[in-house]
Amino acid sequence: MTAEEVPSTSNHIDGGSEKKKVSKKGLIYLSSIPPYMNVLQIREILGQYGKVGRVYLQLADKDQKVQDKKKKKKRIAKKFTEGWVEFEKKCVAKRVAAILNNTQISNRKKSKFYDYTWNMKYLSNFKWTHLSERLTYEKAERNKALKAEIQLSKKKANFFSSNIGKHKNSTVNKEYENLDEIVTDTTLDVEDERKDSRNEFLKSLIG
Repeated sequence: MTAEEVPSTSNHIDGGSEKKKVSKKGLIYLSSIPPYMNVLQIREILGQYGKVGRVYLQLADKDQKVQDKKKKKKRIAKKFTEGWVEFEKKCVAKRVAAILNNTQISNRKKSKFYDYTWNMKYLSNFKWTHLSERLTYEKAERNKALKAEIQLSKKKANFFSSNIGKHKNSTVNKEYENLDEIVTDTTLDVEDERKDSRNEFLKSLIG
């Protein structure tokens, strides 16, 4: 362990008052989250190694959640795809990532996490504010895509309403003739852009 990683406990005097040096916080990225694992369990497990600050887990796609609810009427556990864990001390975050990465989460055979391993990486020079900014950006992009999809749906509805009752040989409104293809192509393009943006973001984290 280098001198940089060791938190300083020394005090210095400034104007007659003692001030403790504030320890820098460290973040760990979890590239996968086992089924049935949640924030409380992550806090409990990783909290054994040091004080855990904020934790954020990314929910799985809502479309998948809807499909799961249709298959099962009973309440199911939330599914998460990735997560970020903040430790109060940077040196602890580094040590945890080095020790636990690619290791078995639980060695108890009855545990739900017995067959899963930790996939984590310490994020150097990455702060919680960077994560917040990224999440805000992604939320704005989702809202933008949703608004575009709603507008196209309205146009589609107008197309049908404007042509109801018209004979096959009659002149129909050609403005929305290929609207199904437009809606599908636009939705796919937006989704592809979101995936590409997310992949670039993750590459910048993992390196």
